[in-house]
Amino acid sequence: MRRLVTFLLVLMIAMVLGYATPAKAQIGKDVRISAGSPEDKALTEISSTADAAQKLDLIQKFQADYGQGDMAVVAYEQFVNYYLQQKDYDKVFEYGEKLFQVDPNNLANGVNLVRAAQERGDTAKLFDYGERVGAIVTRYKAQGPLEGVADAEWNATKAKALEQTADNRTYVEQTLFVTAYHAQDPAARAGLLARFASSFPDSSYANQAWEIAATSYQQAQNYPKMLEVANGVLAKDPNSLGVLILLADYYSGKGEELDKGEADANKALDVLATAKKPDGVTDEQWQQQTSLQKGLALSSLGQVDIWRKKNVEAIGQFKVAAPLLKPNALLYAKNQYLMGLALLNLKRVAEAETALTEAAAADTPYKALAQEKLNGLAAAPRRRP
Repeated sequence: MRRLVTFLLVLMIAMVLGYATPAKAQIGKDVRISAGSPEDKALTEISSTADAAQKLDLIQKFQADYGQGDMAVVAYEQFVNYYLQQKDYDKVFEYGEKLFQVDPNNLANGVNLVRAAQERGDTAKLFDYGERVGAIVTRYKAQGPLEGVADAEWNATKAKALEQTADNRTYVEQTLFVTAYHAQDPAARAGLLARFASSFPDSSYANQAWEIAATSYQQAQNYPKMLEVANGVLAKDPNSLGVLILLADYYSGKGEELDKGEADANKALDVLATAKKPDGVTDEQWQQQTSLQKGLALSSLGQVDIWRKKNVEAIGQFKVAAPLLKPNALLYAKNQYLMGLALLNLKRVAEAETALTEAAAADTPYKALAQEKLNGLAAAPRRRP
């Protein structure tokens, strides 16, 4: 049997991702400015000045007068915020890098640089700065208390800082995840999703990113990477529906390691039987998603049966899967094509023609395959009754 290259829809993203608004972060150097000090008065004048040119003059004066030592952090922050408002992204990146030199753990700076890269549409810088934000958060979570600070006090301080920066982290995570998800090239999409999930392993989007990355590697026909990522997901979450169905499709289509394909498909059906609708997903969306997933698992079992020459059992699986997959033209065409093959193996020609005609009806990769079989049947001599 010719091995078929499948393009499997594993996940339906049944949620709308919005972008959180960046807030002031509280991770990085704590530079104290006394109320009423010359530095405080200079910063107040900067913030109250509306004229852009005058504001820049005041920021430059602040840097010249006070921008030494830790106060350089404040000066560079003023430049970054100013140029971000002016949408002068080259300057944002320039001063953001200077700020990182004096305060490598400045989360606010990382968030601002992510925002600048997003607004500019610079995916390379977006992920570079996103990874730096992830590294800052990782270092902070692992950081122990300063000398002379009790563990309980430090843990309370850390918890408060993480709470205060939650919106910032959500903003960065969503921005990277959505940007990666919408990448058109499957290989690029997979790589970006892997970078995001590696940088933010605790993100609520991390598992979903790994699942979509595995599917994207399949679409790019990079099967070693697909298996690497998919098996990594299952090691952390053995009940990952998307990955179970992906692997069931892969093994059943490949015609090798059929026991794995069968086991993954059956496990997916077991998980579906007790799956609960996530928050934010409508009943209709949930029904559509679970129906497709069940249909895909059944269709994979049918393909396993074809390889094992159990064509009667295969046809039974395909018939149950057909109405579940019908809303998706590609998946339905594949199912009907495979059912046509099983019927031909049993010489049930009339039924095979019906299934193959349905497979050829839509403009999918299975149209030409099904039509080729139909043409062969039309050219073959028919036995008279």
